[in-house]
Amino acid sequence: MNRIKVKTALLSVTDKQGLQEFAKHLHQLGIELVATGGTYRKIKEAKIPVKKIESLTKFPEILDGRVKTLHPKIHAGILAEKDKKKHLETLKKHRIKPIDLIVVNLYRFKETIGKRGAPLEKAIENIDIGGPTMIRAAAKNYESVAILSSPLQYDSIIDELRKNRNCISIRTRERLAAKAFEETAAYDATIAHFIHNNFVGKQHFPEKLTLTFEKLQDLRYGENWHQKAAFYREPLATKAGIAAAKQLQGKALSFNNINDANAAIELAKEFFEPTAVIIKHANPCGVASASKISTAFKKALECDKTSAFGSIIALNRRCDAETAKQIAAFFNEVVIAPSFDKKAFSILKRKQKLRILVLPGLQRPHLSRGIDFRAVEGGALVQTLDSQRLKKKDCKVVSKRKPTAIEMQDLLFAWSVAKYAKSNAIILAKEKATVGIGAGQMSRIDSTEIAVKKSKGKCKGSVLASDSFFPFRDNVDLAAKAGITAIITPGGSIRDKEIIKAANEHKIAMVFTGVRHFRH
Repeated sequence: MNRIKVKTALLSVTDKQGLQEFAKHLHQLGIELVATGGTYRKIKEAKIPVKKIESLTKFPEILDGRVKTLHPKIHAGILAEKDKKKHLETLKKHRIKPIDLIVVNLYRFKETIGKRGAPLEKAIENIDIGGPTMIRAAAKNYESVAILSSPLQYDSIIDELRKNRNCISIRTRERLAAKAFEETAAYDATIAHFIHNNFVGKQHFPEKLTLTFEKLQDLRYGENWHQKAAFYREPLATKAGIAAAKQLQGKALSFNNINDANAAIELAKEFFEPTAVIIKHANPCGVASASKISTAFKKALECDKTSAFGSIIALNRRCDAETAKQIAAFFNEVVIAPSFDKKAFSILKRKQKLRILVLPGLQRPHLSRGIDFRAVEGGALVQTLDSQRLKKKDCKVVSKRKPTAIEMQDLLFAWSVAKYAKSNAIILAKEKATVGIGAGQMSRIDSTEIAVKKSKGKCKGSVLASDSFFPFRDNVDLAAKAGITAIITPGGSIRDKEIIKAANEHKIAMVFTGVRHFRH
């Protein structure tokens, strides 16, 4: 059927935004309105003629409203194919009114479970049954019925009804059906995720994994110009993640901006002290902690000023004028902070293309929980997030010389940074600041050589963090030659004895973590 003429509309909505205005327009068009409980009362308040659902079912709402639309006279009215004579005869025989327009949005399950301390009973009660059933029925029968699943659709549908003498085109009904199935799929996925976490446990992966996201924006392109892309947010996304950041000025974020900003944010969240992070191509090129954020940024930038050109910057403290002046002194793509003081924002906004993002949750040290998943051809890899935070008591000193208190402080700092550098990752740090970084190399010795080279001599007296074990002693020998005094590494190589021996020969303090931080 190319067009259907709307004579009867059934409304049952939780989100009553724009409901009265929409109902008024439907009534003005001569469309009969039928509604459930609270929807009926809201329409009636506006003195718009409307019938109760019971006028169709001849049966009251029961079980505290749990059963109201689950009735043959409702679902037959929705599912009947209007171009089939037999269906129409069946409706007539059983005195069932055909329904042409369904207007339904669902109980606020996501909002309910998003409230801290919400009891399980309340969450369960906010699992909608009748709503998704009506939406799916109407979407299945899109050739005969139109389904509105969001108040954002009201205006365009009223316009179409007015222009086409109460008719809705097949193209519109197809788009509405697609949107409706997206809504119910996302709704069920959120419920499944919640129930699984509560009844089975977060650490047990489900047999059927359904992920749902809400589109925030289309992007100009993906990693490369010829790729299409969009940015999506989890329904219950953390308030300390990139999806929660608010852009204050600058060009629209690109795919690569968002990816790099995510890496910068997650690394900045590792630290309790004021910390500045500079990211380039998803790898840190400078990280530092200090008593003041301006000092931290100065030290972070000194690590690799060349790579910092065109970078992403994350601060875990309020951006002040002193820090803003340093940022404004060279080209960078994005700066993210929990807040910006007036003078700092005034300085930064002069760079009109600079993307300035505010993320209040960035100020609180926070390790993200949940799952990490990556698409592969024909499937997905899923794992828990690498959220382990190393403490001094977790470390095992395997060398004859123990690290000094300052060396241990720097080893733990470097270890946190290593978690966010692409493997094979080597981090050199001194006084809680990176001085050289080697990442993403196929050989660990290559990463060590790059880190030493990039340090431009600042590696002398520094410590080294390796995200995985050393396969050979050559890394230790090179570290000693560069003046590195302490090393932190997972251990676990078949040549551990040889590695420890090399550390002892060079009087290097060596610590094993027993934990690896591969990042691919």
